[in-house]
Amino acid sequence: MLTNSDLIELTAFRRQLHRHPEVSGEEAETARAIAAALDTLAPTKVLTGLGGHGVAAIFDSGIEGPTVLFRAELDALPIQELNDIPWKSEVAGKSHMCGHDGHMTQLLALGRMISREPVGKGRVVLMFQPAEEDGSGARAVVADPEYAQIQADWAFAIHVEPGRPFGHVSTRAGLMNCASRGLKIQLQGKTAHAADPEAGISPARAVAQLIPVLDDLGQGGPLDDEFRLVTVTHVQIGEPTFGIAPGAAVIFVTLRTSADPAMEALDQAARKFAKTIANETGLEVGFTVHDDFAASINDKDATDVAIAAMNAIGVANNDTDLPMRASEDFGVFGWHAKAAMLCLGPGEDYAALHNPDYDFPDDLIPVGSAIFERIARDLLGRA
Repeated sequence: MLTNSDLIELTAFRRQLHRHPEVSGEEAETARAIAAALDTLAPTKVLTGLGGHGVAAIFDSGIEGPTVLFRAELDALPIQELNDIPWKSEVAGKSHMCGHDGHMTQLLALGRMISREPVGKGRVVLMFQPAEEDGSGARAVVADPEYAQIQADWAFAIHVEPGRPFGHVSTRAGLMNCASRGLKIQLQGKTAHAADPEAGISPARAVAQLIPVLDDLGQGGPLDDEFRLVTVTHVQIGEPTFGIAPGAAVIFVTLRTSADPAMEALDQAARKFAKTIANETGLEVGFTVHDDFAASINDKDATDVAIAAMNAIGVANNDTDLPMRASEDFGVFGWHAKAAMLCLGPGEDYAALHNPDYDFPDDLIPVGSAIFERIARDLLGRA
C-alpha cells in the first residue's frame, strides 16, 4: 500500500520527468533517472540498455513460478507544450503529451509495494521500454539478447485514455489497437524549365493517379477482420517555385489493419500500385518504412486476470470504445506471453492525447499501481 509520503514523492518524480522529456531513441537521461529510482527499491537485478535505453528491474522471489512483466514507456513526443504549469516541459519542442511520465511513475509505485512485501513465488519485472512512439521500441527490447533473462509468461500495461470517466478502465479480449505502418513512397523523374516541361519527367500525373488508388485500398469501416484504412498524410511535388517543372515527389501514407498478416498484404498492394504507375510514367520509385506498429491483441486469460483484479479492488471496467484504430507497440510483448493492455480514464472531458495542453493527472498514480499490484498478488501471491 502506498503512503501519503509515497504519493508526494512519486508526484514530484512524475513532474520532474515531465520537465525533462526525451523523444524516441534519445531517452538516456530518463533511463538514468529511472535506474537511480529503482536502486532505492533493492530489486534482485536491474538491466539497462535493453533495445536502446530500456531499463528492467527484476524482483525475484527465489521460488519457482511465472514471470509477470509490467510495462511503461520512456519516450516523449516532438510537441511544444502549451500548458502554464510549474512543471511545464523545459525542452523546446518536446513534451510528455501521451502520459508516459505517469506510466513510468505507476511502475515505480508498484516497485515500492513489491519491494516492501515481496511476491510469494515467481518474478515481477518492471519494464521501462524505449521508443514506443515510433513503434520500434518493443521490437528492439524483445530482440535484445538480454531480454531472455526476463522472458515473461504474463505481460500487462496501462495506458491513460481520455474520454473515459476518471479511474474507469476499458479493456477486452482480442483486438485492442490496430497495426499501423508509415510507408514513404519516393518518385524520381527529371526536372526541367517550367517553359519546357516536356524536357523533363514530372511525377505530378503519377501522384494524381496514385492518391485515389491508395485511398481505395482501405476505406476503414467496422473494426473487424476485414478492416483496412489507408490515409495519405503528406505529399510534396518538386520545389515551391514557378520556374521549375518538378522532377521528384514524396507521398507519406499510413496503413492500418486489424491484424499483422493483413498489414503485410496491404503494404504489398500499395507498393505494387506505386510501381505500376511509376513504370507507366517513366519514373523510378523507392520505399521506406516508418512508425511500424504491430497489432495489440489481448489474450483472454490475461484479460480475465486483469478484470478479476479490478473487480476485487473496486475499479469500474468495461469494453467501451474498443477496439481502437490508434496504434500501440505493446502487442509485441504478447507474441510470447499472455498479455493484456488496459485503458485508464482521466476524465471524460480531459485533454486528448498528443494535444499540446495534455498533462497526466497525478491522482491516477495510486489507481494504476493498485491494479498492477492486485494482478501481481493474484498471480504470484505474497511472501
